[in-house]
Amino acid sequence: MAEAVGRTRRNPFLARLRAGEPALQLGIRSGRTTDVVRVAAASGHHSVLLDLEHSTMPLDVAGALCATASDLGLTPFVRIPEGDYGSIGRLLDTGAHGIVAPRVETVAQAEQVSGACRFPPAGARSQLAMVPLTGLRPTPASELNPLLDDATIVQILLETPLGIGNADAIAALDGVDMLAIGANDLTAELGIPGQFAHPAVREAIAEAGAACTRHGKLLMVGGIADRALLDSFAPLGVSPLWLTGFDTELLYSAAAARAAAHLGARSGTRSEGTSP
Repeated sequence: MAEAVGRTRRNPFLARLRAGEPALQLGIRSGRTTDVVRVAAASGHHSVLLDLEHSTMPLDVAGALCATASDLGLTPFVRIPEGDYGSIGRLLDTGAHGIVAPRVETVAQAEQVSGACRFPPAGARSQLAMVPLTGLRPTPASELNPLLDDATIVQILLETPLGIGNADAIAALDGVDMLAIGANDLTAELGIPGQFAHPAVREAIAEAGAACTRHGKLLMVGGIADRALLDSFAPLGVSPLWLTGFDTELLYSAAAARAAAHLGARSGTRSEGTSP
């Protein structure tokens, strides 16, 4: 169900991006305790992305991580498994602020996502009265519904040529706040896996960026670590929401660097910061 035309959501995270201020997002795939969220906050991140599409993280863990992130002033997003629209309400009820729906290709699919995220008449989210955002204080629907509708960010992930082709119609939906391009899957679909600098990728980003500009929406590009390449996409309408990496990748990088430092060290002293 599409949202009623003309409603403007008051959301600080979206306002930050619209103002051109960078927002750093840490991906969480293997972390299962709130420690990883605290590390994200302490290291200067503004948001976390819990990846339920590529992990076995259960909903109760995702909810706890989201609620902690919100308490620490971070904006928690959850990438749901493809087509798993039934989990959206439970994730939002337990603390998620943003829902990322992968491999969306049609307007109908995007409407299903946005409808699951919004209360009637904008959508079909089931009513409740107590959420982490209000400290679980019982709140009447007349106050709670607009508060949560404003706090909820719907990000539609385009990862196929068909999705890119429908970018304009999807961006036109009032219930959609952001489009994102999944560069890894898109390049695979285009037959150029991992070739992020390929002209076809730039053309896809330009098409999605133009659609977002026409309809006042934001665009993110994910899956590319090369900051110079990401910066080159900014004139195409890409917002400064940067995924700095996933916890699994960062753990590996740090472990590999520490191992290399030990193997290359000539002294027998332990590296600073290690435990006995």
